[in-house]
Amino acid sequence: MSGISLFDLSGKTALVTGTSGGLGLGMARALASAGADIVGLGPAPMPQAAEAIGGLGRRWHEVVADLTKPQDYGAMVAAIERDFAPVDILVNNAGIIRRADVLDFSEEDWDAVMTINLKAVFLITQAVARSMVARGVAGRVVSVASMLSFQGGIRVPSYTASKHGVAGLTKLFANELAPKGITVNAIAPGYMATDNTTALREDADRSRQILERIPLGRWGLPDDLASAVIFLASPASSYVTGVILPVDGGWLVR
Repeated sequence: MSGISLFDLSGKTALVTGTSGGLGLGMARALASAGADIVGLGPAPMPQAAEAIGGLGRRWHEVVADLTKPQDYGAMVAAIERDFAPVDILVNNAGIIRRADVLDFSEEDWDAVMTINLKAVFLITQAVARSMVARGVAGRVVSVASMLSFQGGIRVPSYTASKHGVAGLTKLFANELAPKGITVNAIAPGYMATDNTTALREDADRSRQILERIPLGRWGLPDDLASAVIFLASPASSYVTGVILPVDGGWLVR
């Protein structure tokens, strides 16, 4: 295969959750730039994403769903296949964070984060994988892990637990789906300039501490994940599965 075709996603359809902005929109744009059509999933209409994907000459299909509420993910995937196209690539990006001291952390905040960050990841992956297996497709699943898939963090107990869980599910799905030709990997972004880190970036002392720990000396941007998601979604990674790939500016090695 040529170097170009190894990363060519033409004719593929990618379902990206949490596509309204930030990392999700950045990864959706990256996949579209490589040739994939995009199904975006979010809790509200996503005109910015629709415009961005259309501007790249790719087709866009929108699924509005609140992942904090029970969903029939099998029916959701079937509707995508009926109304748009079968899913070849799944990117589990949707996620939220809640911050409080561990001794004060509420059950409500625990449940909200775990429902979106872990339960939904399992159920969406299960539903999409069932379709991939039924169609005999060598599909790709890419989930978004975190630096807190490796570390404990502070004041984010449910987020830390959920992201450790994402790493574990990635490895489990990789083991079980490999015989079906489906690879399952995760990207672990470092400290990225997104809505989830607004509080950290607005805290001058904490922001300084974080930047001092990052060898490359800056907050990450959504576009920094582009090459990683294209690689893990493309034929180039056909012998890569069960990997948690840090994209962190060197945070973990400092």
